[in-house]
Amino acid sequence: MLTIGQLASYAGVTVRAVRHYHQIGLLPEPERDASGYRRYGATAVVSLIRIRTLADAGVPLSQISRMLEADAGTFAEAVRRIDRNLCDEIGRLETSRKQIAQLTAGDSLALPPQVAAYLDRLRDIGASKRMVEAERDGWILVAARWPERVIEWMPAKLAQLDDPDVVRLYRVLSEIFDSDTGGDTLLEEAADIMAALAEQAHRSGDLVADQEAQDDLPDLLDALAIEKDPRTVRLRDLMHERGWSGWTRMERLAEPPARAPTVTSTASQPPTSPDGPAVSG
Repeated sequence: MLTIGQLASYAGVTVRAVRHYHQIGLLPEPERDASGYRRYGATAVVSLIRIRTLADAGVPLSQISRMLEADAGTFAEAVRRIDRNLCDEIGRLETSRKQIAQLTAGDSLALPPQVAAYLDRLRDIGASKRMVEAERDGWILVAARWPERVIEWMPAKLAQLDDPDVVRLYRVLSEIFDSDTGGDTLLEEAADIMAALAEQAHRSGDLVADQEAQDDLPDLLDALAIEKDPRTVRLRDLMHERGWSGWTRMERLAEPPARAPTVTSTASQPPTSPDGPAVSG
């Protein structure tokens, strides 16, 4: 005969758990001996092990008693039901693990890996942390708008970063927006480069004005840029002086074009296009 402590140890549970099972009627409480101690036999050990196994599998204590009393067929069906519930729980936990992993994924939190690689390339060419963060947030908006097309545009976007003018533009804008001063001279230089890139794209036929485009993404990107740094308004004014105003795009409808058209946005980012806040060309 076993004491309650020996029983608990043998079955791999705590004494407190055994007492709780007694209280809720799950495990019969034995008679006490002459010394006032409970004494347990082999049947109690078997019952407790079965209770522990079902509880560890996630079966509510309120259901264990019915399962232990059920016939073989009913018990087997209950086990299958528990297994299905466990499979569902495993799927939910795996999803949660992926979500938790994303919290440490940096740029990949809300972006495809191709866009994250593009942002890494921006860092390589000397774009500042603040500049890259602005680009990242813009790409999050674009990826939400055109999730399937954004990956197709990445090779062209990466190729643009081989253009010395584009590299210079990112470095100038990084210097502007990393500083607390006005930086009008640098703003002028940035506006000159942006206007020159837009003019080049216009001559090549990639830039086509369409004032009736039915899409609010350009406005969202411009608003995002202004929220990040009010000096964006000054940059926009400088672009207006050079003959460029707002966004332009090749298509009238909200559907993304077959290739990434070049458009101009006077935002804290360089000239942008419907495929993202990166420099187009």
